[in-house]
Amino acid sequence: MIADPSRPEVVHRLGGGGAHRMRLRDLSPAARRRLLRETEDGLEPAMLWLNENGLPMSVSGWQAVFSAANDRCHKAGVPVEAHAHLLRHTFTVVTLEQLQRAHIAQLAELNVEQRGHYTRIFGDPLDWVRRRLGHRSILTTLIYLHALQELEMETRMALVPDTWEDPRDTPLAQLGDDAVAADTEQEAVR
Repeated sequence: MIADPSRPEVVHRLGGGGAHRMRLRDLSPAARRRLLRETEDGLEPAMLWLNENGLPMSVSGWQAVFSAANDRCHKAGVPVEAHAHLLRHTFTVVTLEQLQRAHIAQLAELNVEQRGHYTRIFGDPLDWVRRRLGHRSILTTLIYLHALQELEMETRMALVPDTWEDPRDTPLAQLGDDAVAADTEQEAVR
């Protein structure tokens, strides 16, 4: 049972010898499905996703949900393939991107002393995501930065106009020649 909602990572195992504390991450998937939380209305399942019978969903149940959804997408001609880990990955990349943007915007308006104070209070966005994912090491969470960098590059490339000329295609003799650049601009206007 999760007795303290402010510390959901600590569970109390009830048994013949009384109750003893454990960490949620030390429980097996089967034991996690049996977790309860105490509410004003009594004990309720602590799991977020319940099946149609009101019981925590099993791993095979999750796999069936994603399989059926993928089949529906394929039948509708939508080229999408999803699985539970993809949802976790998407949550991480989107959350990290939003936190980084907000963090940078906030820090830009502060002086050095205020930045230090802000960082001590709100911490590092990457560390916040690390804790939410349950990673022990920040190095594991750093993997998601690669996806974030790819996303940013795709976004930047989408903003490049189709008429943009790659300077690598320009002969070396013409690079830096303002007369050639002016002629090119006039041709583009025509």
